[in-house]
Amino acid sequence: MLTTRFVTGSPVWVDLGTPDLDGARSFYRALFGWEFAPAGPGTGGYGMFTREGRTVAGGMTAPPERGGSAWTLHFRVPDADAAATAVRAGGGSVALDPMDVLDLGRTALFTDPTGADFGVWQPGANQGLDVAGEPGALCWTELYTPDPVADLSFYDLVFGTEAHTFAEGAGGAYTLLRPAGTGPASPDDAFGAVVPLASDPVEAADGPSWTPYFEVEDLDAVVAEAERGGGKVRRGPADLAGLGRCAKLTDPYGARFAVLRAGRREA
Repeated sequence: MLTTRFVTGSPVWVDLGTPDLDGARSFYRALFGWEFAPAGPGTGGYGMFTREGRTVAGGMTAPPERGGSAWTLHFRVPDADAAATAVRAGGGSVALDPMDVLDLGRTALFTDPTGADFGVWQPGANQGLDVAGEPGALCWTELYTPDPVADLSFYDLVFGTEAHTFAEGAGGAYTLLRPAGTGPASPDDAFGAVVPLASDPVEAADGPSWTPYFEVEDLDAVVAEAERGGGKVRRGPADLAGLGRCAKLTDPYGARFAVLRAGRREA
């Protein structure tokens, strides 16, 4: 599972672009107990979601050209410019060229060859999230793609990511992802998985994407609160192979995410 032992290729940041930042702040405060604080001058209205004083995500008002509300995962790299070169070489595209964010780090936004958006973070003063793998924080990721083989090769080229088949099902393999050389292939040491898009009609309807999972202590209560707050349940509570029980949701503005109650490991 995801931790703050950040290494090259691991998710180190997640942020929300939304047309209604005030409404999103209220929704996620009720859902996860998050507070929000603007990052300050020179950040374009960007701010930090925090829980118990620790940063768990970022957020900003999304301009219309960004295509609506969405969560974006960012992966650690030592050189954002080199990552952009690798993305292009691997058949992906660059949505936002590498740029400095004050002295905090350097970022860029990309699209992989099958259409899933993601970002990178080259750390400066900010190494990444303050907390991960705990209730109310990012704990897992999934890439839904129509071509797992092509995307696995792409992310290996860009990040050196290793992949290991963990479970086989009727819809295809559930393939674990981890940074190269970081440990054995198990959910405890992986940060996410690659899943065939066709294996989940809910995901297939929306197209390729990276989905962030946030850990919760009471899954049913969180799902009920999401609906009360104007969110929707994309897929009801269900077991996630070897990880626990999860549900897939959208916030009131359409941003897709999932929640997970970690449980006993079972394939």
